Amino acid sequence: MAAPSRYYDGETAQAHQVGIRVTGGELLISSVADSSILARWPIVDLAVMGDVGHEAAPPIMLRGGGEARLIVDDPDARTQLAALVPHLAALAAEPPPAGLRIVKLGATIAVLIGLFWGAIEYGTEYAAPWLPYSLQVKLGETVFEELVADKDQCHGARGLMAINDLANRLAREAGYKHEVTVHIIEGGPVNAFTLPGGILIFYSDLIEQAANSSQVAGVLAHEIGHVAHHHPIKGIARQYGVSLLAKLVSGGYSDLLNTLTSGGNILLAMRNGRAAERDADATGVALLENLGLRADGISGFFEQMLEKEPKDAASAAGIWSSHPPTQQRIDATKRRPVGIPAFSAAEWKALREVCK
Repeated sequence: MAAPSRYYDGETAQAHQVGIRVTGGELLISSVADSSILARWPIVDLAVMGDVGHEAAPPIMLRGGGEARLIVDDPDARTQLAALVPHLAALAAEPPPAGLRIVKLGATIAVLIGLFWGAIEYGTEYAAPWLPYSLQVKLGETVFEELVADKDQCHGARGLMAINDLANRLAREAGYKHEVTVHIIEGGPVNAFTLPGGILIFYSDLIEQAANSSQVAGVLAHEIGHVAHHHPIKGIARQYGVSLLAKLVSGGYSDLLNTLTSGGNILLAMRNGRAAERDADATGVALLENLGLRADGISGFFEQMLEKEPKDAASAAGIWSSHPPTQQRIDATKRRPVGIPAFSAAEWKALREVCK
């Protein structure tokens, strides 16, 4: 076969241009430059290596012959060699079209991503709450310490006792078996959120700007709803899985644990989706009603928010918003102002003065 081929002796990276010929039970490999014989390979020991389904010219090697290999680039020469040596028939096989291979690869990746995403989305729903409570507390405390490092906490003992007593009454009513701790940070924003391990953070601006104690109790009940449904730890587990999926797809690598435990990233991970916010709203209202407390504070707080900011960000963002539209939340949580106040007059006064 006159068509030149490439021969690698297995000792150097140099490619030798060679001619090949089948004779006397051997495959003779000779140099094109000077016709010298570079190798004699017994026909019975020849084997096709590599990915014959995708490589245009899979290498031929000698069983037990080290790393030496022969690559026949010319398709006609491969077909002729395969005809002379039947057990090299794979040389004559045509690889599938590149387009078909790309489609198959894309379909495989899509299926794997779908399976992985399903495991992330639904696996965390059931597996995350089983994460050891001690680890949940450690995660929550780590984030809390980072968040308050440059902020002032409020230490009014009577006010903290009032809000923590109510928080734990609500948590027990929700069937949460661990203690809940509420911390109050001086200043804004007008917000509250929940960390893993039953750690709640309230900003004093929310308490100061609340129209009445029922609004603070409503926000607190909403946050206990997140605790009861294990939303913070589910969010972290889901974010960890999404980050891992992105790294697997992109081939990137980083220290996932450091990324996970940094305060900003963990807060982003715990952003609850619209379904979780609706669950927390409904649970919060139910808990207050079960304890015979006024349950109109949640809708009252949302109404106050909407009055201050008529252009509701959640409605404007549409499907991209992590929270339901505020008016929908008002409609879903609307209750009559009946029931026992969640805080006594003295407790409410102490809570309002918790930072003084």
